[in-house]
Amino acid sequence: MDWLMGMLNDPNIRWILLGCLLLGLGSGVIGSFAYLRKQSLLGDTLAHAALPGICIAFMLSGIKSVGLFLLGAILSGMLATFGIYAITRYTRIKQDAAMGIVLSVFFGIGVVLMTQIQHSGNGNQSGLDKYMFGQAASMMLVDVYTMAGVSLVLVVLCALLFKEFKLVSFDPGFAKGLGYPVSLLEQLLLLMTVVAVVVGIQAVGVVLIAALLITPAVGARYWSDKLGWMVNLAGIFGAVSGAAGTLISSGLSNLPTGPVTVLAATALFAVSALIAPKRGALAKLLERRRVRADYLQSRLATSAVQQEPLNSGGREV
Repeated sequence: MDWLMGMLNDPNIRWILLGCLLLGLGSGVIGSFAYLRKQSLLGDTLAHAALPGICIAFMLSGIKSVGLFLLGAILSGMLATFGIYAITRYTRIKQDAAMGIVLSVFFGIGVVLMTQIQHSGNGNQSGLDKYMFGQAASMMLVDVYTMAGVSLVLVVLCALLFKEFKLVSFDPGFAKGLGYPVSLLEQLLLLMTVVAVVVGIQAVGVVLIAALLITPAVGARYWSDKLGWMVNLAGIFGAVSGAAGTLISSGLSNLPTGPVTVLAATALFAVSALIAPKRGALAKLLERRRVRADYLQSRLATSAVQQEPLNSGGREV
């Protein structure tokens, strides 16, 4: 507890903790819609596709600016999205295979550019490697402000457009029949997913940011059948994961934030899969035992009823 209180007394750690908490909240909320629309791999693709955008933004500007990196990553992510659309539209390749191709190509380009930057001798390139696996402790205050502000905007947008996003996620045809701009809403959801991925890269890293999008949503799905509750729980799970990853990685400086955050999210998922009512493993085990006991009891009752006339007949003879 002493090390925890010591970290919380540091104002920089408090701001970073708040930023990562809001990042997890926003990622969990946005990830719920991506998960329901069966676009889990899309977040991973966009995260890896953001790396070349970050590298090109640095090569053109020569400075580490979170605003420029955000712009470069968004443009790179949108280009990757167009690539996925083009492959599925003009070839026989399915969407999941197209995502795998785009992910590999963009990430390969990003690694090549990152290696080139590290060998360029530019004094400002120090710390760019943190974008691979994330390191919240290395963020500046302006980075934290940007991450927290963007995450908060994403959450507010989801709250304001919850009904529309719900219809688009479950039944886009019905939503179109009601007069909703389905295509625009789908593009907005895609853009929000890109922004959620990009804004969390510095804290979690391009390799693992997609896990912070999907894992809280999958864990929350075990607890409720209602979308509203699921989205809220996913946001809470993401916030707890972000806070835990920040505190542990800040207390143990040799650990990157991304893997610790993902491990925290995975732990919450494992607990949900184990003890959640109705869908949890323990609940299913107890239900199977109850059904088996009821079945055996009904068999015994049926057997007793069938044997009773025979026993009575024997006594009459």
